[in-house]
Amino acid sequence: MQDGQTLFAFLSEAEPPPAKADFVLAMGSQDLNTADTAARAFRETRAEFLVCSGGFGKDTAALFRQPEGVLYARRCRGAGVLEECLIVEDRASNSGENFLFSKRLLEARGLFPRTGVIACKPYMSKRAWAAGTKQWPEVRWSVFPHSVRLADYLAQGNDLTAVLELMTGDLQRLRVYAGTFQTPVEVPSPVWAAYERLAADGYYRFVI
Repeated sequence: MQDGQTLFAFLSEAEPPPAKADFVLAMGSQDLNTADTAARAFRETRAEFLVCSGGFGKDTAALFRQPEGVLYARRCRGAGVLEECLIVEDRASNSGENFLFSKRLLEARGLFPRTGVIACKPYMSKRAWAAGTKQWPEVRWSVFPHSVRLADYLAQGNDLTAVLELMTGDLQRLRVYAGTFQTPVEVPSPVWAAYERLAADGYYRFVI
């Protein structure tokens, strides 16, 4: 749990959002609570529209019967986001595609935003920012903040093993994809050491 909290805290750090943004991009995952975060980000940043992006990813293909973006949009509607403000992208299977496919979808509609706020699960924050700034550099990206610790996140019903496996995979990708799919992010030695211990303990399902 100590190593898990180390990864969780580091991966949750991100550039805070501005008071006003052009749009919010909700990144699909197994955590449907992210849709609530997206709705809150949409309201608080006074965004013009909200993109719910996600098809079936490595952690949802066997979990959901509908694409992540569809499920997120439904939940955002329930949270009060108007239908005309929602755009659904339902093909992305990884973080890079969340940005690339959403960008193409908006360009086809004649939309060229300059500021975007990412809504994602807490420990995806740093990697989401790194992917967005590389894949869609025309947008100034920030991440809607989270104020939750690992223990609290697990108390929301999230499975410990799944979260640890996903975090080790995400942490490793910060180095593996640096400069190619993602903007380079420095990983401090203590954080990398925590990753190595968790991977050695068997939490390597999503390590590449």
